[in-house]
Amino acid sequence: MAGGVKKPVNIFRLKRQGEPREIFNWRLWFAVVSFGLLGAARGIDEGLISGAFNSKHFQRTINYSSYTTVQQANIKANVSSMVQIGSVGGSLFAFLVCDRIGRIWATRQLCILWVFGIAIFMGSNGNLGAIYAGRFIVGLGVGQTPVVGPIYIAEIAPASIRGLCTCIFTGFVYLGIVLAYFTNYGCQVNLGDNTASRWEVPSSLHIIFAGLIFILTFFQYESPRFLVKHRKHDKALHVMSRLRKLPADHDYVVEEIDTIINSHNEELEATKVSGWAGVLKETFTVPTNLYRVCLTIGAQIMSQWSGAGSITLYAPDLFSLLGITGTNETLLVTAVFGIVKLVAAIICALFLVDFIGRKRSLLLGITLQAIAMIYVAGFLTAVPELGSDPAYNLTSYELGPSKGAIAMIYVSGFGWALGWNSMQYLLTAELFPLRIRAFCTSLAMAFHFANQYGNSRAVPNMLLLPEDGGISPQGTFWLFAAVTILGGVWVWLMVPETAGRSLESMDRLFSLPWYKIGRYGNQDAQVHDQECDTQQRASGVAPQEKKDAFGV
Repeated sequence: MAGGVKKPVNIFRLKRQGEPREIFNWRLWFAVVSFGLLGAARGIDEGLISGAFNSKHFQRTINYSSYTTVQQANIKANVSSMVQIGSVGGSLFAFLVCDRIGRIWATRQLCILWVFGIAIFMGSNGNLGAIYAGRFIVGLGVGQTPVVGPIYIAEIAPASIRGLCTCIFTGFVYLGIVLAYFTNYGCQVNLGDNTASRWEVPSSLHIIFAGLIFILTFFQYESPRFLVKHRKHDKALHVMSRLRKLPADHDYVVEEIDTIINSHNEELEATKVSGWAGVLKETFTVPTNLYRVCLTIGAQIMSQWSGAGSITLYAPDLFSLLGITGTNETLLVTAVFGIVKLVAAIICALFLVDFIGRKRSLLLGITLQAIAMIYVAGFLTAVPELGSDPAYNLTSYELGPSKGAIAMIYVSGFGWALGWNSMQYLLTAELFPLRIRAFCTSLAMAFHFANQYGNSRAVPNMLLLPEDGGISPQGTFWLFAAVTILGGVWVWLMVPETAGRSLESMDRLFSLPWYKIGRYGNQDAQVHDQECDTQQRASGVAPQEKKDAFGV
């Protein structure tokens, strides 16, 4: 091929597609890491809020002890989950800013909202209304991160490593969790439990990360696919050339941009309606797009009600429930839990998602999560006193199973990081055509945060005994186990494999009837790919002719 294409470097045993070595360069990785850092927003909040809320100073500030047990559960649930309800609005708002002002400026404005909200929270002086308002505004900013980050990363990453690049976003979710957990632990040990610094210092992590991300945006380029969507083709070609570290007239760059332009033109031609009406028509009246919408919404429902997200949010409380005593010990065990999830996310990104595929990695994670949930539910059923008596001391016969239950919480976190938590962002970011990608990702993330809010808001009350209006700890985990198993069956039947495909070729996965897509969509798409390759070779269209057609 013209342009001096070199043999591609074999990174992490990924499926190669004949890419030049130059495209795996520092500019690509710098951009991926800069936008991957957006994942830390959710991780920091989920890791911090439970520890901050449980500090004695914070509880005295809001006069927590004056409320009844049920009222305390409601307050804790409201404070913890207010970011999720704000994130519903934030994720929908992200569609407007992503498509109007671009991925770069969308990132800058969400960082401003994020900092503004946390400033109100930290300056609330114990006023519950101000605490709720501050955390709601934090949600408006944080809720945009799983829309903007994965979309940008998926749009700039080469197809063969798109899974790895997008999973870096997930990795930063867990890096945020680990930093939050260990900051809580360090402040508990060194600052004590009775000072404002105990919860204010960890909360400052929000400001540090928001400021870092804001600064990094000034060193990045706008997404080439966003530029194509706004008919800035020359600029898109220039940006793609810089990201790939190849000349603008190189066959690989020209063909990539040409494919994006042609695909976008086909999307416009399919509806012939511009603006909001065109986006809605294309989303809900094109059967393949509607299937993808249902697929991503179903993934959000199944993943959030599998319970792993609420385990992250309420980890200190759940470890105490399973027999860990002492604030310091609980926070330390929780911090180790964060490390386990971070390691799992790294393993998924480097060795699974692009190597064995999205679907197999997801099913592996779900299997581990289901085993863990069943064990914990069984243990709590065998020792119901743990849920009814906070002062209950485990017998010598119960200590071993208790440690097993704690280990299974780690296993559930490992499975969650391998499966649902990585795939829910990756699949959502890569399934949709360019014209409706931002809208559909925002819609999916709105369902993500709505279900996360419902789950995190409900769990403190679900853990209460039936006489207090709950379903008991064991009932809660049996529910999580049932949803996890149901989710595994649903994935096997409905979710197609997307690994190794370009964003513009995803349509080929959905040409079969809906009930066959999950099991046979990938095989059918591969047959279609082979037929297209054969037709192109027979037509004799050379790469240089494609380049001339673009006008370079």
